[in-house]
Amino acid sequence: PTFFGETMAHTASAKKRNRQSKRRNLTNRSVKHEIKTQMRKVLVALAAKDAAAASREFSLVAKKIDKAAARRILHPNAAARTKSRLATRVAGLQTTPS
Repeated sequence: PTFFGETMAHTASAKKRNRQSKRRNLTNRSVKHEIKTQMRKVLVALAAKDAAAASREFSLVAKKIDKAAARRILHPNAAARTKSRLATRVAGLQTTPS
């Protein structure tokens, strides 16, 4: 039977492709979820005006974003854009006098 809009594969190669696709989909979703979780930590630190924590969390999320872009889980331009936006906010917090 078909589930979730997938088509029924008939050839062995198509069946293998489906298995690979499902496995990669789970891995990619997991990686994207990790990135979003890490980004929330940066945003929480920014909201709390904690420059040190924001900087620390940003370096971790930047590393994860770079890895995902290198593996094409994220589009490289989307990764660069996301990092740039976060970096601008983190830098703005560090230059603002407390």
